[in-house]
Amino acid sequence: MSEAGADGRYAEVTAEILARAPETDIDPRLDRVRTLLDLLGDPHRNFRVIHVTGTNGKTSTARMIDALVRARGLRVGRYTSPHLRTVRERIVVDGQPVSQERFVAAYDDIRPYIAMADEMNDAPLSFFEILTVMAYTVFADAPVDVAVVEVGMGGRWDATNVVDGDVAVVTPIGIDHTEYLPDTVEGIAEEKAGIIKPGSVAVLAQQPLAAAEVLMRSAADTGARVAREGMEFGVLSRDVAVGGQQFAVKGLTGTYENLFLPLFGAHQAGNAAVALAAVEAFAAVGEDDTGLDPAIVGEALAGVDSPGRLEVVRTSPTVVADAAHNPAGMAATVAAMEEAFSFSKLVGVVAIMADKDVEGILDPLEPLLDEVVVTRNSSPRSLDPDRLAELAARIFGEDRVHVAPRLDDAIDRAVGLAEDGTEFGGAGVLVTGSVVTAGDAVHLLRGSGE
Repeated sequence: MSEAGADGRYAEVTAEILARAPETDIDPRLDRVRTLLDLLGDPHRNFRVIHVTGTNGKTSTARMIDALVRARGLRVGRYTSPHLRTVRERIVVDGQPVSQERFVAAYDDIRPYIAMADEMNDAPLSFFEILTVMAYTVFADAPVDVAVVEVGMGGRWDATNVVDGDVAVVTPIGIDHTEYLPDTVEGIAEEKAGIIKPGSVAVLAQQPLAAAEVLMRSAADTGARVAREGMEFGVLSRDVAVGGQQFAVKGLTGTYENLFLPLFGAHQAGNAAVALAAVEAFAAVGEDDTGLDPAIVGEALAGVDSPGRLEVVRTSPTVVADAAHNPAGMAATVAAMEEAFSFSKLVGVVAIMADKDVEGILDPLEPLLDEVVVTRNSSPRSLDPDRLAELAARIFGEDRVHVAPRLDDAIDRAVGLAEDGTEFGGAGVLVTGSVVTAGDAVHLLRGSGE
């Protein structure tokens, strides 16, 4: 097939999958995924799994786990969501997103069985369910030794939860997605605890007390062992460094010093500690290992990236894209920006989904930003800029809020505002409010991912 033909077929396949129920259309059940996997011979049973859930930090933690496991010489598949630039980045083997050709082949291989599964159930499979099964078939065909699987939403009823992870990782829990999940920390924790399986190890990031109690009770009920950040493992020390941070971690089986992480913020150091503990637990479960080689750990973490997470996507002036999309995530972003950057003037570009806690997301930004340009992102769920401006004016005051209907115009406006009256190198722009907003900014400033 010619390159043009391959591109066309890839576009057809992605359009066909995207035409199904979106991942925001939640139907809490696993029977459709199980039906399709059963028809395919249960490919998800062919590899070991590290399963990752939580409210914030899941993707960054999954990427760190992937890097650490690959550094040990194992072949790794990684499934994360949502994507920033291309749907292919959700399905990764050996650190690289699957090619267009492999993506198409994976879909074509299971397409007849999708039709059968649709007929066997009372509703067709969704976009996210099909991508999940595609990931599991790609990992089985590769084959991979280990799959690092990020939950899409919740845990108990998430389409990924047909696997039984050797290790269940729970990153920090907060209130989010309350239109689909419970509106209390305890309720959300109960949903996320659904990935903790009998005989597994539950690696828990620092949690609100109410969430920690639910997770500990669930682990006890399933007979899982528990490793807790701040108790069995955690960050010992941390300093800002050029391009990231230098830190030390007390792990489950050893202490790791003089680690460099090319990511900003205390939350990313915490994510690294959780990832390291997860890999230590995984190694101990499967290999009776006494610890990880500090040199390998250092090399793996030094090479980690996490696109769209305080990512510098342009210089002169500096434009930073960040995917924070809930109040807790935005608070972490603000703390990291204050620690890692020293702008004389910082202007925000903000686009937020209409179903989010908009004022809760905006509030942490008020002391950080000199001015803010509100806009919309490419999602149909994006809040109308005029309505966003009304909400932002309550927090920032009307004189600090500007409106631009399009993201590209908003970025241009923010750059102009940031450079106005500042000396060379002192201006900065932060584009944030949603994973889609960050992804759109990366696309605009760095080009298409396809």
